[in-house]
Amino acid sequence: MTPTATARTALAGWPIVVGLVCVLPWLGLSGATIRLVTLIAILSLVVSGLNLTLGYAGELALGQVPLYAAGAYATGYIAINVVNDLLVCMLVAVVLAVVLGVVTGLPGLRLGGWALAITSFFIVLLIPSVINIFGDRLGGLEGLNGIPVPAVLGVELDGNAFYVVVIGVTACWFAVFRNIAVSRHGASFLVLKQSPVLATAVGTSTFATKVTVYALSAAPAGLAGCFSAYLDSFLSPSTFGLELAIVILAASILGGATSVYGAIVGAAIMEIGPLRITAFDKYSLVAYGAFLVVGGLLLRNGLAGVATRIGRRAAVRIGSRTAPADAAPTEAATVDFPAVQGLPLTVVGATKRFGGNVAVDDVSFEAEPGQITALVGPNGSGKTTLMNLISGYYTLDAGTIRLGDQVISGLRGHQVARRGVGRTFQTPLIPEGLSVQDSIITGRFARHRVSLLATALRLPRHWRALDAERRLSRRIMRTLGLTQQADTRAADLALGTRRMLELGRAIAGGSSAVLLDEVASGLDEDDIHGLVRVLTGMRDAGITILLVEHNFALVRALADRIVVLAEGRVIATGGPDEIAAHPEVLRIYLGQGGEITGTRIAADRLDSAVDTALDNAKADRA
Repeated sequence: MTPTATARTALAGWPIVVGLVCVLPWLGLSGATIRLVTLIAILSLVVSGLNLTLGYAGELALGQVPLYAAGAYATGYIAINVVNDLLVCMLVAVVLAVVLGVVTGLPGLRLGGWALAITSFFIVLLIPSVINIFGDRLGGLEGLNGIPVPAVLGVELDGNAFYVVVIGVTACWFAVFRNIAVSRHGASFLVLKQSPVLATAVGTSTFATKVTVYALSAAPAGLAGCFSAYLDSFLSPSTFGLELAIVILAASILGGATSVYGAIVGAAIMEIGPLRITAFDKYSLVAYGAFLVVGGLLLRNGLAGVATRIGRRAAVRIGSRTAPADAAPTEAATVDFPAVQGLPLTVVGATKRFGGNVAVDDVSFEAEPGQITALVGPNGSGKTTLMNLISGYYTLDAGTIRLGDQVISGLRGHQVARRGVGRTFQTPLIPEGLSVQDSIITGRFARHRVSLLATALRLPRHWRALDAERRLSRRIMRTLGLTQQADTRAADLALGTRRMLELGRAIAGGSSAVLLDEVASGLDEDDIHGLVRVLTGMRDAGITILLVEHNFALVRALADRIVVLAEGRVIATGGPDEIAAHPEVLRIYLGQGGEITGTRIAADRLDSAVDTALDNAKADRA
């Protein structure tokens, strides 16, 4: 992801802020204030993990409390019975929390939405019972006493030294969190949040991504548990209850669930406000519920979202004052897509049944590289089902599908995408929170990978990949005419621009074959001009294009070969003129005078628009 100006400013000021917070004990602040800052740091660690799962990945896995408790009790037990070393306890707490994070997150691989949330809350309710099972070893329901003063390599840490360690470790985690959030991995989490189908289409395994999120979000909760155990030298199972889970959720929503530093803001609000007021205890659940309702309804992405919107409006005002009066969007440059080694897409005897209904019945055809092959037919003829079979979303009942020499039928959707099959959708799927440039880059993730470790630590491999991604995305944006909108929120774009963006995403992945599902639906005349220009450029680049489209005038003008489906079977295959004159096609598909659907252009204007666009595309190539 491309960092915004606000993010770059925050990054530059982060070491200064951390340094100032670290020296607070030597500036004369009271012990109570230092303890409060420590509690804010501990709670912010736990909230940041929830921000990863809920805010970035969209998973209602609200099980941060068990992970927090695991880190705390592991630290208490080891410090009392094994070795009192803060570094050892931190390591064990993190490892245990990560393992439990993956295990308790397993329901999320099958469940979703509120079913997953309820499962998470149920796990929270089990904490006292689980602790009581271990009896004296963990203190049972009476609590674990006698946790010693923290030490490192045999040297005890006084209160100020422990405080500095807590702040330093918290700061390091947030630096790592930030690096991940504004990277390709953070973008992949947002893609998953938008749609598991979209994640699959760009070659991301939803299983692997969810497991990564669960493991990653557990690490700060384990650290927080370790620090909490040493801070109070006592642990009680009643601390790790449903109320704490609601506090964490409220802090996430108030601070901003899709914000890195919003976790700190939300934690500070909860620690300085309601958690400090003794009289608040009586009405705590009611107040937390009010926080959740107000934050969820009135504050989109919490206070961080408010700050972002204010900053964006200020930037727009400044930009409008400084921009020249005659500034206008730049026209798209000559088509210059990266050359692709297109591969033939071969479908042989494809059959798919849903119960007693045969949706696709023994369909065979071949789409060649550097050509546009169109699938047309009336609604319910099996076009989209066939696209889903090719994409790996459905499993064939009979037949095979090959891309080049590889059999891709039977592979999972993300595996098909990694083999080189790109995809667009009837309704464009564009993740919230990504810019135009970031959205295009998401198409590259599956086939050009960078490890999470290289990204988090900003190793050379990360910078090389980032440089290549930016150069490629700029080239594609220039070709699509989107250069001036590179930093615009992609989800806010007009329909035609979002369709272009999906094409750019497929091209960025270097797909050998691209499946286009009603890509002209809802477009106006100007959009059709741009679409024709891009599709002809993709064909010239060598990509195998399979186009599902109701707009027969567009199909006839663009397609090299047309396959006509009716009731799940192929009724005709041939060139555009041959299909347009085919008696069976005329009867079934064009029997009402060839009326064009799925476009805002009147039929009598469409041919002219397409012809003009084709002439422009030819001029570009010349």
